[in-house]
Amino acid sequence: MTLQTTLYRLFERDLTRLKVELNLYSDEQIIWQTTGQISNTAGNLTLHLLGNLNTYIGAVLGGTEYVRDRPAEFSLKNIPRESLLEQIDALLIVLKTTLSELPDTVLEEEYPLLVFEEKTSTEYFLVHLTTHLAYHLGQINYHRRLLDK
Repeated sequence: MTLQTTLYRLFERDLTRLKVELNLYSDEQIIWQTTGQISNTAGNLTLHLLGNLNTYIGAVLGGTEYVRDRPAEFSLKNIPRESLLEQIDALLIVLKTTLSELPDTVLEEEYPLLVFEEKTSTEYFLVHLTTHLAYHLGQINYHRRLLDK
């Protein structure tokens, strides 16, 4: 199995779990609630993940025309749950297409954008993106369990 296939399976697993988490909220409005020290809503974290993966995999590696608006990922509110789910489904198609067409040689090359303080390989950055998704998925799970009582 190639790394690209492994990465897609991880993205698919966790994005599918994200859809499950969003559907588990008993009231769609709770997706957009904050409380106390929890300042990021599940909705905003979902928008952040959509923007992140559509940018760094879809646009940079896949050549899509996606243009990221990172501030909007944290400022937009009350987007319908169904819209978030549809955007996740569309992202899964972008990820599958991009990763399945990504040549092995690209993994060893420097990632085209400087994202961290130092340059990284594309392989390193793609693995980082899987852990970034898992991190925020955990936050969304915690948000749901804390606020949806």
